[in-house]
Amino acid sequence: MLPALSYAYDALEPYFDKETMEIHHAKHHQTYINNTNDTLKSLPVFANLPVEDLIQKLDQVPLDKKNIVRNNAGGHANHSFFWKILKQGTVLQGELKNAIERDFGSVDTFKVVFEKAAATHFGSGWVWLVKKDEILAVVSTVNQDSPLMGKAISGTSGYPILGLDIWEHAYYLKYQNRRLDYIKSFWNVVNWDEAASRFIYT
Repeated sequence: MLPALSYAYDALEPYFDKETMEIHHAKHHQTYINNTNDTLKSLPVFANLPVEDLIQKLDQVPLDKKNIVRNNAGGHANHSFFWKILKQGTVLQGELKNAIERDFGSVDTFKVVFEKAAATHFGSGWVWLVKKDEILAVVSTVNQDSPLMGKAISGTSGYPILGLDIWEHAYYLKYQNRRLDYIKSFWNVVNWDEAASRFIYT
C-alpha cells in the first residue's frame, strides 16, 4: 500500500515543487508497489514481510524473480523512507550532530562530501548517510538499491540515516539538468528529527 504523506504535496515549496512531489509519490512510487505486489503473488513466503525486511532477504528470492524484486521492492523501500526524511523547519542537533562532527570534522564538511557523492554519481541512484559499526559514512547506490541489501548486492551496507533520490524524476520538472541545485536544496527540507531518531534507534 502506498504510504500516505504526513504533509501536503506543496509543503516543501519552493525547494521541492508540488507537481514533482505529486507525480513522484502517486505515480512513480505507486508503480514500484504495484510491480512488487504482482511479483509476490508467486512468492507467498515473502508476501507479508515488511518491505525493509524483504530487501534484506534478496539472496533467498528465486533467481528468476530477484531483479524485479530488487528494483521494485527497493524502490518501494527507498521512497517510503525518503518521504519520512523530508520536512521543513527542523534543526540538526544533539547526538546526530555530534556524530557528524566526529566522523566528518564538521557539519559543513559532511555536506560537501554528501553533495559531491550525489553530484558525481553517474546515472540514476541514491546517496545515503549510513551508520555502520557506530560510524557514519556517505555512500551511494545505483538504481533502486539500498544499503540494507548488503554489500554483496548493493556494493555497500549500513543503516540509512539520510537518503537523497537522484533519479531525474525526483527533480527534472523544477531543476532540469541542474542536479547540484536540487542537491543543495535538500538541506532546506531534511527532517533532522527523523534522522536523529533513526540514528539513536540503531
